[in-house]
Amino acid sequence: MNDPNYQAFVRPITNRVEQDYSANALGLDFGSGTGPVISKILDDAGYAINQYDPFFSDDRSVLFRRYDYIACCEVIEHFHDPEKEFQLLKSLLKPNGRLFCMTHVYSNEIVFDNWYYMRDPTHTFIYRKETLNWIRDKFGFTELEIEGRLVVLRA
Repeated sequence: MNDPNYQAFVRPITNRVEQDYSANALGLDFGSGTGPVISKILDDAGYAINQYDPFFSDDRSVLFRRYDYIACCEVIEHFHDPEKEFQLLKSLLKPNGRLFCMTHVYSNEIVFDNWYYMRDPTHTFIYRKETLNWIRDKFGFTELEIEGRLVVLRA
């Protein structure tokens, strides 16, 4: 949690949360992992944020609340059932809430066979811009933004 390099890595999400929301907004760090860096950064800034991770923070009670925003940093590529997971994430957002995801979006400029992201055996799903547009439409998100590795879906 105190690794400055990883804190810098997650800054696209935490900066957007701080830009888009005041500290009285409630967030969820979905897939928070062994060291919930996003939660630490936002908590240190005065934000209220719950954590959920099926392996490291399996408190399912947090999945019965609604959130202003949800952060998923390097999580969505690990989904075994993306349809089920995106349906859950959308249901957890308040109207106009935002889902902030960090992932490496595949494009034709990338040589797939040599791509480091594809070589990670824990990655079960790779996203393209077209896939993210489909997710937006399928689950009723109103907007999709892709800024580098940051993907933002608005409920």
